[in-house]
Amino acid sequence: MQKLKVCVYAICKNEEKFVDAWVESMSEADLIVVTDTGSTDHTVEKLRSHGVIVFEEQISPWRFDVARNISLSHVPEDVDICVSTDLDERFLPGWRAKLEAAWQKQDNMGKVAKTGRYLYNWRLKDDGTPDIQFHYFKVHERVGFRWKCPIHEYLEYIGSAPLKKIFIEGMVLNHYPDPSKSRSSYLPLLEMAVKEDENDSRMRYYLGREYMYAAQWEKCITTLIEYLKLPTSTWKDERCAAMRWIAKSHRQIGHISDAYCWYYKAIAEQPEMRDPYIEFARLCMAQRDWPMAYFLTKEALKITEKSITFINMGYAWDYTPDDICGISAFYMGLFSEAKIHAQAALEFEPTNERLINNLRLSRKE
Repeated sequence: MQKLKVCVYAICKNEEKFVDAWVESMSEADLIVVTDTGSTDHTVEKLRSHGVIVFEEQISPWRFDVARNISLSHVPEDVDICVSTDLDERFLPGWRAKLEAAWQKQDNMGKVAKTGRYLYNWRLKDDGTPDIQFHYFKVHERVGFRWKCPIHEYLEYIGSAPLKKIFIEGMVLNHYPDPSKSRSSYLPLLEMAVKEDENDSRMRYYLGREYMYAAQWEKCITTLIEYLKLPTSTWKDERCAAMRWIAKSHRQIGHISDAYCWYYKAIAEQPEMRDPYIEFARLCMAQRDWPMAYFLTKEALKITEKSITFINMGYAWDYTPDDICGISAFYMGLFSEAKIHAQAALEFEPTNERLINNLRLSRKE
């Protein structure tokens, strides 16, 4: 098997506390290239002390796509595979071998351009197990790719050969975010992105979601309804998510019947994902609508495979579905059913006192 030249590249600013763990995680690459965009701490010195190649650039006005394209330009042209990460991310050991094996498996397909898909744990629970998961596409060949959009930037293929997307089995990237890091630049950058291209459904979706994160509920609703009307808004997974965020926003401003309506729409849009069922069930539980909460969680539990195309929320796959189902069954007088689901919920977290008490109560009836 031919050895490929692998380069990890990144952008950073004031991230010295991540340097040691990040470099150790990325050290399976042949070289690591970082573009620093104005650190005032010891990030640059620490990176260079580990043998990382560091370029220092000033980017004004700030855009993530510009920064990442400059970073990519610093990667030597003889590199076979580029791996883009951030300093608050770490690969599980052995990632390099898995990447090369998946890459070379495709070499008998003729001349194609390749990009790699792998598992990304965007958020981990306190015990280190996955919470929010999805698949990333930040592995690519050196030529024929560029970053696009001022924020939530993505790799755009601009080459002429057919593009092949490869799944890299066993390659896992974990995210260890800094909770003190501000999102203050996100809204203005997303608003800029929508102004640059009003028909870009992806950016309008992210803008609506960002309004939700900022508790600007009315703007979230308006923006995501506009998103749903765009002719380019065709991805069922993302449309389902938009409907979920509209429902959540309606709930936050007390429009419960509207929230019910939008959760129904979300499930109809993508019935094969657990997330809308569980979020709807949480609302029903808060309303003491036990029959509906019970029905929704029973339906969610029929779905046994996580999505490979969209974000999987941890609460759709931990004890939550069985927990809500058991509590709902209990209040409906279905005590044997309540016990079954209380036991199933406890198997996820055997030391959780609330789940232990729920099982005790169900056994008394």
